[in-house]
Amino acid sequence: MPPLLSAQEQDRARGALYGLAIGDALGMPTQMLSRRQITRRWGPLLTGFEAAPSGHPIAAGMPAGAVTDDTEQAVLLARLLLAGRVDPRELAAALAAWERDMAARGSLDLLGPSTRRAIDAVLAGTPPEEAGLSGDTNGAAMRIAPVGIMVAAGDLTALADAVHGASLVTHNTSVALAGAAAVAAAVSVGVGGSGTGGAGGSRVEAATEVAMAAARLGAERGHWVAGADVAARIGWATGLVRGLPLGEAAEVIYSLVGTSLATQESVPAAFAVLSAVPDDPWRACLLAASLGGDCDTIAAMTGAIAGACHGLAAFPAHAVEVIDAHGFALADLADSLLELRR
Repeated sequence: MPPLLSAQEQDRARGALYGLAIGDALGMPTQMLSRRQITRRWGPLLTGFEAAPSGHPIAAGMPAGAVTDDTEQAVLLARLLLAGRVDPRELAAALAAWERDMAARGSLDLLGPSTRRAIDAVLAGTPPEEAGLSGDTNGAAMRIAPVGIMVAAGDLTALADAVHGASLVTHNTSVALAGAAAVAAAVSVGVGGSGTGGAGGSRVEAATEVAMAAARLGAERGHWVAGADVAARIGWATGLVRGLPLGEAAEVIYSLVGTSLATQESVPAAFAVLSAVPDDPWRACLLAASLGGDCDTIAAMTGAIAGACHGLAAFPAHAVEVIDAHGFALADLADSLLELRR
């Protein structure tokens, strides 16, 4: 009989999935707005879940606490992982079906550019391993947290291989795989907990170090594309904001690190947020969601890593209740992924 899950591991695994969803929901109304638009409406830092403003380019009409494609696709990937090895064609079909369902619900929050191109290619007969050869945006990194829960970071090569297998159909490029490997490794280190010190903040620092090593391995996989080195940019970005006041950190991340869909901007931006707020996952998510640009994805990655390092108990109870109302059964998904890890 396998050993029972420890309460700490369980709390951290659940924290990763809930943190992803919490960050995503916080960033829903601010995604694709400028930093100036956000500060004019809500001030320098969000204080909680907000409804999307009327006229929002993507999320108009979405209520406070609603989640986006980041959460939906992470849940989709988690369910495929639990059903067995992720088959690229199956993932492509599942993503296409998800988009049709979202469109039927009237949502404008659909597949990102890299994923859209790859799905169209697969449906047109392109082999899955070739469909994602131009996918260099952050779609793989935004949904990869379930792999970090399922695969231990003790063998980074195995983790990078698992990231590649779960991502290649849409993001089979060196830069996208580097970013996804970084996020998965940081989540994995947080969930594992052992050897990373006692406090959550020290686990964030340890997770960041392992994430950079994983990013270097991820960059060796897939089709090479031109782009800044993700591992190097994580190291640079985290040092850039460490110790800054949150408002100043937000401006630095927005203007220097970047908050676009580009993997080499958004993934380092998430780690920069964690460097600025290593000890409080809720405030880290609020900061990430206040950045502007693709800040729902940045906040989702931030929340997944912070939740893995600190555990679900570190988030406010009301935030957990908001996510539970969506009916994703994240606790059960996290527990099942953790059982596969063990």
